[in-house]
Amino acid sequence: MTTLRLADAGDIAAIMAVMATAFDPRFGEAWSAPQVLGSFATGIAWARLAEVDGAPVGFTLCRRVGPEAELLLIGVSPISRGKGYGAALLALARRDARSRGADAIFLEVRQDNTPALALYRRGDFVAVGRRRDYYRGHGDTRFDAITLRSDLAE
Repeated sequence: MTTLRLADAGDIAAIMAVMATAFDPRFGEAWSAPQVLGSFATGIAWARLAEVDGAPVGFTLCRRVGPEAELLLIGVSPISRGKGYGAALLALARRDARSRGADAIFLEVRQDNTPALALYRRGDFVAVGRRRDYYRGHGDTRFDAITLRSDLAE
């Protein structure tokens, strides 16, 4: 059975289990447990955890500041990709942000992360900016971050 539930600091082990496999270490995009826990401690962040038969397969971490929300992290374990968990988590991130009073939700993605870009475009996100050389790759390789926005008006 699949569940997509709100998560909290008590779910840090499950979140970190997905984090360990979902993010390519060459780009330094994964967060540490203290960083995730620090987000929870702010009181403006929330997370969702996707589980299949009790095992974690994906998560989101978001925050709301003023009229805007930000999708800080979304991760799905590699063996669970292509099964709709990312799309479901993304839709819930948008719904949760709207229910918390946000007018729009933003995220940033590495310019060459084609699967993520496709997911975000299907989820009603559009490119609104670019941060040059934001991500580091192997050696001296740099990648731009694409800033995406999704309006949440009903």
